[in-house]
Amino acid sequence: MKLHWLDVFTLTSYLLIIISVGIYFSRKNTTTEGYFVGNRSYSGWVIGLSMIGTSISSITFLAYPADSFKTSWLRFLPNIVLPIVIITSAYLFLPFFKRNNILSAYEYLEERFGPSVRIYGAITFLIGQLVRISLILYLLSLMVHEVTSLTILQSILLSGITVGFYTILGGIEAVIWTDVIQTITLVFGGLICIGVIIYQLPEGLNQIIDIALLNNKLSFSELKDGVLHPVSWGVSLSNKTGIMMIFLGFSWFFQEYITNQNIIQRYAATKNESEARKAMFISSINIPIWAFFMFLGTALYAYFQVYPSEAASEMLIGTRNAEDILPYFIIYYLPAGISGLIIAAAIAAAMSSLDSSINSISTVSVHDIYRRHLAPNKDDIHYLHIAWYIATFATAIMIIGSCILAFSKMNTLQDTYNTIGSVVMGGVLGLYLLGFCTKRGNEKSVWFGIALTMMFSLWTVLAKYSFLPDWLQAPFDLYYTGILGQMVMFAGIFVAAVLFSDSKNNLKNLTIWTKGNK
Repeated sequence: MKLHWLDVFTLTSYLLIIISVGIYFSRKNTTTEGYFVGNRSYSGWVIGLSMIGTSISSITFLAYPADSFKTSWLRFLPNIVLPIVIITSAYLFLPFFKRNNILSAYEYLEERFGPSVRIYGAITFLIGQLVRISLILYLLSLMVHEVTSLTILQSILLSGITVGFYTILGGIEAVIWTDVIQTITLVFGGLICIGVIIYQLPEGLNQIIDIALLNNKLSFSELKDGVLHPVSWGVSLSNKTGIMMIFLGFSWFFQEYITNQNIIQRYAATKNESEARKAMFISSINIPIWAFFMFLGTALYAYFQVYPSEAASEMLIGTRNAEDILPYFIIYYLPAGISGLIIAAAIAAAMSSLDSSINSISTVSVHDIYRRHLAPNKDDIHYLHIAWYIATFATAIMIIGSCILAFSKMNTLQDTYNTIGSVVMGGVLGLYLLGFCTKRGNEKSVWFGIALTMMFSLWTVLAKYSFLPDWLQAPFDLYYTGILGQMVMFAGIFVAAVLFSDSKNNLKNLTIWTKGNK
C-alpha cells in the first residue's frame, strides 16, 4: 500500500529523532567505559524502562495479539512467574554481577570455572545473537515492506542501517535512551489501537468482555482441530499443561535475568547495586504490558466478530498468518497520521531488541575475547575503535543474514535459530545456577557437562527432523528441551565434579554459600 503523507511524516520524524539521539551521544563516547556501560552513571528508573524495551520487542507487539486473537491466553501463563524470578535474582544473584565492576556476564564464568569456560559462554552468545538479529531485522523488513512502497531489500537496508547507525555512534547510552523512547512509543501505540476498538464497538469495552467470555478467549486453552480446549494442570513431558508452562516461565526468565548479556550490561550501567535492583523491579512492568497486548488481540477478535473481514477470517482459520492481524488493523482501520504513529511503535519494538544486541555483541567481542586474549594491554582508545568496527561488522552480518532469508525464499530461520540455540547454548542457565548455588565444579567438570548437554541437544534436534530410528526418538515434547537441557548441564557438571574430585579453588564471593568468606 502507499502511505498517506501524514503517515510518512510521522515515520520520518520518528526515525530522525532516533538517529539524533545516536549523534548526540556519539560526542560523549571517548572511553570503552562510556561506550559499554555509560560510565556506570544511570539511575534505576531509566535502566528499568530500557530493560522493558529490550524484553518486549516485536513478540509483544505482533505475536501476543496474534496468539490471543487466534487462540487464548496460554502464551501469557509463563509470564506470571516473573515477579518471583526478579525478587530471587535481585537479592541472590545480582550481587555477583555488581561486584568488582563486572562488565560482562562471562567474567563470572572465568572467576568461577576458568578462562576457557568464559570463552565458551562468550562465543555461544555471539553465535546466537548474530542469528537472532538477522531474524528480527527480516521480520521488521517484512512489516516495513507491507506498509510502504519500499521493496524488501530497501526495507532491510533502511531498517538495518538506521539501527546500526545510532547504535554504532551512540553506544550503550544511545541504546538506553532510544529504548526508553521506544518503550513509551510502543505502549502509546497499543493504547491508541485499543481506544479505537472500544470507541467503534457499539457497546464498547463490555462487548469485548462478553464476546471473549462467550468464546472462551480469556482462558488458558490450547487450540486443537479448531476448538479451544482448557489445558490440564498435571505434570507431563509429553503435553502442554499449566504447570509445565509455569516451569517454562521460570526457565526463560531466570535465563534472561542471570545469563543474558543484554540484561547484565544494564546492571553494570547503574550507579550501584541498589539502583540495579530498582531497575529490575521496574522491569516487572512488563507483566501488565504483556497482558495489555494479549487483551488487544482479544479485542481484535471481538471487533472482527462485529465487523467481519475476509482477511481476519483467514487469519482465524490459519490460511493466513495470524501475526498479520495487528498490522492489518493498523493499515486499514486507523486514520491517516495515526497509522504512521502505530507503525513507528511496531518498528520501535524491533529496534529496541536490535540495538541492544548489536551493542552487547560489540561489548562481549572486545571485553571477553579481544582485550582478554588477543590484544591485551593496548590503549583504551584502541579498544573503543575496535568496538566501533565490531558493531559495524555485526550490523553488516545482520543485513546480509536478512537478505539471505528474504531472497532464498526460506521460512525456517526461526527453526535455525532454535536449532543453533539448542546445540550451542543449551544448558547455560544450568551452568550459572550450579556456579551460584553450589561449591562444586571446575574447568574439567564443566566441559564434561557442556559436552553432555551438546550431545543431548543434538539428539533432540536429530529426533525433531526424523533423522533417527523410532527407538531413538525423544520420549518427550520437544517444547521442553530447554528445561531438560538445563537439568542435564547442572547434573552433568555436578556428577563429574564428584567423580573427578574438584580442586580447591578460592570461591570467595562466588557462590551464595561463600559470600564474604576470607
